[in-house]
Amino acid sequence: MKRILLPLLALLALIFVWHVWVAFGTIPKFILPSPASVFTALLDNLCTLMSSAGQTLRVTLIALVAAVLSGVGLALAFSLSRTVEMTIYPFAVILQVTPIVSIAPLVLIWVGIDHVERALVIIAWLAAFFPILANMSAGLRAVDPHLGDLFTLYGATRWQRFWRLLWPTAMPYLLASLKVSGGFALIGAVVAEFVAGSGGATGLAWRILEASNRLQTEKMFAGLILLSLMGVAIFYSFVALERWLLRYRA
Repeated sequence: MKRILLPLLALLALIFVWHVWVAFGTIPKFILPSPASVFTALLDNLCTLMSSAGQTLRVTLIALVAAVLSGVGLALAFSLSRTVEMTIYPFAVILQVTPIVSIAPLVLIWVGIDHVERALVIIAWLAAFFPILANMSAGLRAVDPHLGDLFTLYGATRWQRFWRLLWPTAMPYLLASLKVSGGFALIGAVVAEFVAGSGGATGLAWRILEASNRLQTEKMFAGLILLSLMGVAIFYSFVALERWLLRYRA
C-alpha cells in the first residue's frame, strides 16, 4: 500500500507547490502554465493527443520486439562462437555510445522521407537494442559450469541444453533488460519524431513540437504527461511480467 500511497502523496504535493508558485509568482503563463490549464488543454486535445500517443506507442513496441529478437539472437550467436562475438560486439558498442540524435538524420535520409515510420522504428530499435544484447550475453555466461558438466554427462542435446539450462538462467537478465530497453525504445521514438519534424511523423513528440512552435505551453505539458504515463506503463508492465514469470524461482 505504501508503494502506491507515498508516490501519490508526493505527486499531489508537487502539483500543489506548482499551483501556488504559478498563482502567486511572477512567472508568465506561457513559460509555466498552471496545473488547471494543463488539465484543460489535455481534455480539449485528448482525441488528437491520444491518437498521436497511439502512433508513438506502436513505433515503440515494434522497435522493442525487433530489439528483443535481434538482441537475443545475436547473444545466442555470441555464446556459440567466440569468434563471432569478438568480430561483431565492438560494432554493437559503437552503436550504443553514438548519440541517437546524431544518427537519426542519417537514418531518415537513407530510408527516405516516404518511409518515415520505418525510419522511426529503426532509430528506436538502435536505442533499445544494446541493453538486451549485453544483458542476454551476461545471462548466457552466468550458467553454472557444474550444471553444464552435468548436462554433458547425461548426453543432453544442444536444444535441451538451451531450453533447460541456458534459457532459464538468462531469463532474469532478459527481463531486467526489458525494463530498461522499453524506456529506451520510447526515448528513441520521441527523438526520431523530433528529428523527422513535419516530414510525415504524426506521433506525440511531433504534437509537442507543434505546440512549442505555437507557444502553446499547456499543450506541451499535456503531451509530456502522456509520454511519462506511457513510459511508466511500459516499465511496470515488464515489472509485472518479471514477477509472473519468476514467481516460482528460488
